[in-house]
Amino acid sequence: MPEYEKAMRPEDITRLFVERSNAGDAAGVAALYEEDAVLAYPPGERTVGREAIRALWEKVLANRPRFAPEPPLPTLASGDIALTSTPPSDGAGARAQVVRRQPDGSWLRVLDQPEFVTPGS
Repeated sequence: MPEYEKAMRPEDITRLFVERSNAGDAAGVAALYEEDAVLAYPPGERTVGREAIRALWEKVLANRPRFAPEPPLPTLASGDIALTSTPPSDGAGARAQVVRRQPDGSWLRVLDQPEFVTPGS
């Protein structure tokens, strides 16, 4: 696996996600997740594990979507766990991630809820 820039603050993960997604780098996106992370995507489903997340992003990025940076909301941290979030530019809900500090001081996603779906929609 190539050497990727590490997220040294929880908020760095969102920036790195946008950069790697826009570069079409599914492996780079997956490298932002712990080995057994859970991604709530596609909506209503769960993708479990870094390899499954990489495979999912290969499919998504094949369509060459463009992601715009979203300013982070304040991070809520307790020790080696943090909750990060951003308000989507379309104003629909929020995105939230639980991240964990790694032994080298970097941060990786453990849980990722990129879209909140209103019940009944």
